[in-house]
Amino acid sequence: MSERSIETRRGIKVSVREIGKGPPLVYLHGIAGLAGDEPLLDALAGRFRVLAPVWPGFGEDAGEEKLEDMLDFTLHGLGLLEALELERPHLIGHSFGGMIAAEMACLNPAALDRLVLLAPYGLWHDGTPIADIFASTPFDQAKLLFADADAGQKVLTAGRDFTHDGALTDFMVSNARRLGTAGKVLFPIPNRRLSKRLYRVTAETLLLWGSVDQLIPPVYASHWQALVPRAERTLIEDAAHMLQVEQPAAVAEAILNFLA
Repeated sequence: MSERSIETRRGIKVSVREIGKGPPLVYLHGIAGLAGDEPLLDALAGRFRVLAPVWPGFGEDAGEEKLEDMLDFTLHGLGLLEALELERPHLIGHSFGGMIAAEMACLNPAALDRLVLLAPYGLWHDGTPIADIFASTPFDQAKLLFADADAGQKVLTAGRDFTHDGALTDFMVSNARRLGTAGKVLFPIPNRRLSKRLYRVTAETLLLWGSVDQLIPPVYASHWQALVPRAERTLIEDAAHMLQVEQPAAVAEAILNFLA
C-alpha cells in the first residue's frame, strides 16, 4: 500500500492511501480513524483501485479548522474526488464517513457510481437513540464499538505501551482531536436533516450493519433503507460498529457481490 499527499481546491492537504488496480473505489473512514492495518481495503484491492483519504483532524495533516458544518465536510469529500481526478468512483463510507458519503450522494448524485454505507451516522429516532460516544472515555469506547471489547481495545490503542512517558498523553490528545472534528456534525446528536435529502440518492446502495452494534442500533439499517430509493441491507453476524475490522472477510464478500 502506497501513501501520498494531495491538496484540495480549498487548500486542505490530505494524506491518501492507495492499493490495488482496477475501477476506482474510495473509502471514507469512520470516527475511529484509519488504522495502520485495514484488512478490508486489502480484500477489495484484488478487484479495485482503492483510495482511502484521511479526514482532517484524524491524522498528521491540519485543516479541520476549515470544516465547520455538514456542508463543509460534504464539499470537502467532493473536493477529494476532484483532487484525485476520479470520475464516478464507487464510494464506501463507514460511520462518520458514511454520513458524509450519503450527503455527497445527495448533493451531487452524478459524482459517484455505487454507494456502500457501513453503519452510517446521520439519522435519529427518539425510540432508539444512538449512544453518546462523546460521553465515554477512550478506554470505554471499545465496548461501544466492538463485539469483543478486549480485542477492540488493542485496535484502538494500536499496541501503544502506556508505561512509556508521553504515550498516554499522545493517545488522549489524538483521540480528543478526532472526536472534536467529528463532533462538529455529530454532537450533541447526529441530526443534520439528512433524512430530508436522501430521496436525492440515485446510486444503487448497500447498507451493511453489525448485528450487535451498540453505538448505532441495527434497526437503523431499516430506517435508512426506507429513505434511500435503491437500497438493500445486510447484517454482518458477530460484529458491532467496527464491522469492517471484526469481520473483514464477510464485509468484503458482501461488498464484492454487490459491486459485481
